[in-house]
Amino acid sequence: MRTELNRRTFVNAAASIAGTAALAPLLSACGGGGDHKSGANTAQGLKAALPAHVPSTSVKPDIPSVAGGPDAATDPGFLSYPSSPATTVSGVPGKGGSYTAVTPLWGTVPPAGNSFYQAMNKALGVELTMKPADGNNYHTIVPTMTVAQKLPDWIQLPTWWNANFNVGALAGTQLADLTPHLSGDKIKKYPNLAAIPSGAWQTGVWGDKLYGIPCFSTSFAIPGVTFFRRDILESRGITAGQVKSADDLMSLGKELTDAKRGVWAFDDLWTFLYTSWGGPLKWRVDNGKLVHLFETQEFLEALDWHHRLAKSGYMHPDALAGDVANGNTRFYSGKVLIQGGGTSGFNMADHQAGTAADKNYRRGAFDIFAADGRSKPVVYMGGSTSMMSYLNARLKPAQIEELLSVANYLAAPFGSAEYTMANFGVEGVHHTRVNGEPTYTDDGKKFVQTQTFPFLSAPSAVISSPGDAEVTKYAAAWQAANVKALTKPLFWGMNYTMPQPIATAEAAQAVADIIKDCYHGKKKVSDVQAAVSAWKSGSGDRLKQWMTENVLEKYGTGQ
Repeated sequence: MRTELNRRTFVNAAASIAGTAALAPLLSACGGGGDHKSGANTAQGLKAALPAHVPSTSVKPDIPSVAGGPDAATDPGFLSYPSSPATTVSGVPGKGGSYTAVTPLWGTVPPAGNSFYQAMNKALGVELTMKPADGNNYHTIVPTMTVAQKLPDWIQLPTWWNANFNVGALAGTQLADLTPHLSGDKIKKYPNLAAIPSGAWQTGVWGDKLYGIPCFSTSFAIPGVTFFRRDILESRGITAGQVKSADDLMSLGKELTDAKRGVWAFDDLWTFLYTSWGGPLKWRVDNGKLVHLFETQEFLEALDWHHRLAKSGYMHPDALAGDVANGNTRFYSGKVLIQGGGTSGFNMADHQAGTAADKNYRRGAFDIFAADGRSKPVVYMGGSTSMMSYLNARLKPAQIEELLSVANYLAAPFGSAEYTMANFGVEGVHHTRVNGEPTYTDDGKKFVQTQTFPFLSAPSAVISSPGDAEVTKYAAAWQAANVKALTKPLFWGMNYTMPQPIATAEAAQAVADIIKDCYHGKKKVSDVQAAVSAWKSGSGDRLKQWMTENVLEKYGTGQ
């Protein structure tokens, strides 16, 4: 759930590239097997490197955050945009320095020297030359810079491409060490940065030193949820609370499917549901031994259920054929009534698209449940952010301090004067207020809507759906009802450098392909078992040995 419509374009693009990578540990693959300066973090070193967390009180949400377990909390909710934006930064943060910045862009590149960039530079007190690069090819663009050692002064490195960028090796060589500036209470010099949750800062710690600045952070990061057409199901007397097990879900599928009318109960669910059977996200420890998901009985039981679902006739034929791109279209039109998806599905853009297809459209979500209907519901947490920016190691300490002051401005909370400027531009030029909400003018659509500055630094996520408070209320209530189920997976938030052959073994692409064929009904569970057996003997056992010796035994579980 992100804070403005144009950011959701990024979220959807990022999700299509990253898949569930954001939920995995933050890896950096190296070409060989040699030692690297940056590895996983020790518990003591991580504690020393992390900044203190001081929540912001400058902007009060309508729906406060609710705490769950360690590093888990709901996103605060705003029913409308604050009418009188609070000022959180006194004066101009910069001192006149000139810098370059590169960020990924999923959209049209704003022209250089435009009125928004000029206004931002004036507000920031620096000459920051923004150089947005094509997000779809970003993973090939950045390595050419690092090989030539020509990184800009400030750069965004999405974490799902850590292996492509080899961030572990760049940390401390081409990327600046921010530990002396931000660790512990030092961050209190930058109150907006201090308000970013600790879990997000952990994403930027390599080898017990802090390098990254978080963007788009949240303490409610999960693989996704099982959505349903709330308007249609409730009209038939069916509520979310009636589904408490996998058997309940299968029975509901039978009740809802009417293939003759072109209506099927389900789209794809596997990615968002498989851990409901009690298996790990990827790893767990049994009797002191590391066990991979593929080796567990719970994994096989989850596969068997999804294979039976594919054969049941309750899944839309296009979903079985692997058509992911049109999943929302099927959902909006009522051809599919239940689908899996990321939590960003609760937003105003979704509501507008859904009501355009059906004026009664409402998206709902089932609560997190255990497949057996008896065990404690668990959903594994992802990293608190998948977007990190970094400063160049060539910068002098005074320059780093200047850019951290700029980052503090950009991290101002939702609805503040600084946030409004960074996300909507100058009022009367780039945006106006329509029913109290900042709304882009033509210049705003041209220069501001395709974001750049928030990819350098941004506040934590909030739940906000301008124009329909019910969407915000429902999403906030759903998070509050499920936050206690959030659980850290093994190796949560741990950064470590992994040799390329081991990274390839972890990806297990051949097995992943057969798993997909299995939950689409094209392969049997026994076919997956055979693929897993071949993977284990080929590279899986080497992966487990490497993880045991280089991560588990040296650094622990990260839980």
